[in-house]
Amino acid sequence: MSSKRLKNLQICRPFIYGNIALPLGEDQRGPDISPDHTHSWTIFLRGVNGEDMSNIIKRVVFKLHDTYPNATRSIEEPPFEVTETGWGEFEISIRVYFVPEASEKNVAMYHHLKLHPYGPEAEQQKAEGATVTSLQYDEFVFNEPTESLFEILTKTPGAALPAKKSARVPFSIQSENEELDRLSAAINVVQENIKKQMEKIQVFQNEKNQLSG
Repeated sequence: MSSKRLKNLQICRPFIYGNIALPLGEDQRGPDISPDHTHSWTIFLRGVNGEDMSNIIKRVVFKLHDTYPNATRSIEEPPFEVTETGWGEFEISIRVYFVPEASEKNVAMYHHLKLHPYGPEAEQQKAEGATVTSLQYDEFVFNEPTESLFEILTKTPGAALPAKKSARVPFSIQSENEELDRLSAAINVVQENIKKQMEKIQVFQNEKNQLSG
């Protein structure tokens, strides 16, 4: 194993992370599933085309919401994923530890667990019980990698790319659109609440005018 660094070289490994979620049917509820849980979901990290990434990843640690038993899940071998059930959306931290040959620090990222569809077709998708998918594209960028890591990364054709500013890809576009849908839904709720408050103020003002008249 050579720890010698290759000067003036950058190389990256594309990957995706995110979650899929599916509403729980009555026939899927076992004795271990809480009655208030509405969805089954899986959080994962994998190669863009489903490639095994254990050649560079030693383990992936997923930190779930504190209400889950053993909320910190350390996955030591592929598939790097955790499957659970629940009813609420929350942020999951993902920390990636690389193989010793890489001599690289661990990397942290975050994913907002998505259980419910957003956007104009959300109600129809909910009625149909559609699977919800939320993915994000990213790249592990290695600056001046060790000779051993470079050999690992270049052993499989297409598994690594010269590091450069990534083009917009469908995974990133999907994530951006999902965030816009969430923001739009939140804005609608705020506007509706403002409207209700204004109506209450108007009623109060009318009553005050009647009493003073």
